[in-house]
Amino acid sequence: MMKTKVLFVCMGNICRSPTAHAVMQHKLDARSLGDVIEVDSAGTHAYHVGEKPDPRSRQKAMSMGIDMEFIRARKISITDHDEFDYILAMDEDNLDLINYYAPDGGRARVGLFLSYANAAGDLSDTIVPDPYYGGDQGFTHVFSLVDAGCDALIDTILAERENHVC
Repeated sequence: MMKTKVLFVCMGNICRSPTAHAVMQHKLDARSLGDVIEVDSAGTHAYHVGEKPDPRSRQKAMSMGIDMEFIRARKISITDHDEFDYILAMDEDNLDLINYYAPDGGRARVGLFLSYANAAGDLSDTIVPDPYYGGDQGFTHVFSLVDAGCDALIDTILAERENHVC
């Protein structure tokens, strides 16, 4: 069976989606699931293409033993809809943009990232709020939401693979 490919998407690909990317990769590595699930991240806007994640995201990740240094911002492309199994937005605005530019017939399932944690009963939050203009507590909150979201998404993907849904 081929790897299940997941793309996390926020606006600029420097705060929320690279956090989800790094946390998910960390969890996959810890569970030896790198040959099962592949992750990437992108932004709906090209503001920061080629840049590392926000220093506050990197600092929070480093304090938790999570590597983000390998991530560079990129903009989502039309081909991502055929290259990924899941394209998961951090909020409704980015979800709307992803759907607006989506080609007809793309294979990716497009939705809100936290919907998997909501379905599992792990969270009541529906979006990962943008911490960019806030303080450190916003980045801590993002990591908390992303942590629960990644656990629920991994469980969902593994269950679907076991049942050959994806």
